[in-house]
Amino acid sequence: MNRIHHWICRSGWWKKFLAQDLIPWALDGTAWGGCVLEIGPGPGLATALLAPGAQSLTCMEVDARLAANLLEKTDRGKVRVLCGDATAMALDSGLFDSVLAFTMLHHVTPAVAQDALFREVARVLRPGGLFAGTDSLDSPVFRMLHWFDDLEPVRPETLRQRLTAAGFDRAEVEIRKREFRFRAWRARA
Repeated sequence: MNRIHHWICRSGWWKKFLAQDLIPWALDGTAWGGCVLEIGPGPGLATALLAPGAQSLTCMEVDARLAANLLEKTDRGKVRVLCGDATAMALDSGLFDSVLAFTMLHHVTPAVAQDALFREVARVLRPGGLFAGTDSLDSPVFRMLHWFDDLEPVRPETLRQRLTAAGFDRAEVEIRKREFRFRAWRARA
């Protein structure tokens, strides 16, 4: 991520937005919890908000520096931090009740890697498990904020079909002004 992006993802404004708007909207009406995997926690602002609602929380962060920083500031009794690529997770199948990803899918490039991530999420979820999260809508401002970043915007109009192809038997996508939320449930055995 570029410096502006790093600053935003650590800002008090972003923390407040996550706590009061984005995460409640993303998870509204879902039965998330139990053993939870958060993909792409970055500096961990969402992690701190999710930990109290989870029985256990595992975070998968591809950036070694961000993973190390997150590990230093988490409750190691409840939160486990792994440095790894969510497109090829070194985790057993069916470990998690919920997998959550907030505003990070656009950093997974190219689109075929996003599809690999979706398949991996379906694999590590228990049957009937929930995959939920958010991402930003593509726009000129969004692209400016990601100058020199890895960027592959997710097209919400194709996401339902992509999630179904990855092994989810039901998927929902809802768009609002600057972002969209998604919820998908792994097919039951």
